Amino acid sequence: MANRAVIVVGVGPSRGLGAAIARRFAREGFRVTIMGRASEKLNEALRDLRAAGADAEAIVGDVTDEAAVRAAVTAAERPEAPLEAAVFNAGGNWPRAFRDMDAEFLESMWRVNALAGFFFAKAAIDAMLPRGRGVVIFTGASGSLRGKAMFGGFAQAKAALRALAQAAAREFGPQGIHVAHVVVDGAIDGDRINTFLPSLRQERGEDGLLDPDAIAENYWSLFRQPRSAWTHELDVRPWVESW
Repeated sequence: MANRAVIVVGVGPSRGLGAAIARRFAREGFRVTIMGRASEKLNEALRDLRAAGADAEAIVGDVTDEAAVRAAVTAAERPEAPLEAAVFNAGGNWPRAFRDMDAEFLESMWRVNALAGFFFAKAAIDAMLPRGRGVVIFTGASGSLRGKAMFGGFAQAKAALRALAQAAAREFGPQGIHVAHVVVDGAIDGDRINTFLPSLRQERGEDGLLDPDAIAENYWSLFRQPRSAWTHELDVRPWVESW
């Protein structure tokens, strides 16, 4: 029976980063809660987890709804399996020309990438603080560090999330909570990129896209770090990626 729990929000299809992170923690015997917007994709990921023997549940919900996020975090924690890890993997990355962006678009990007991250981290930290331990990990992107043409909306939101992660790490690290931020620099070899850019995998060549299971291994490594040598930020990219 699982004696510790993880929640991963922003989970889509099985061939995606959120599902890969959930599988990695499930392999270590964690009770797994996953949350996402699309019930069909979320249930696909849940079926795979359970088929592998995981103690898992799925919650369909909107990460920009604070009450829904807090309810999901509360459901993830059980007396016999306290919440030890919380991963924020939600986000939206849609290009739009600078002059075509308006306040509604900018705010919508900020809400799903940054505000939702704040809601999630606050709920998870509230659960972890009484025990003085726990790991909260945010998924960032190259847009967290720099704004590219056509991606100003995404960059401003991811940069805000990164700043929130830094502030949380500095405030709660001394209280035993490890807060980390992962910069995913490159295209992930998952359902989304292979649907919208089906030729990219062939163009990049072998290992030219980020393998979601390989990224997930880094999240597990962050969780396992002793507190004498915590990493706050790490970046992952394919060997062919320019940076």
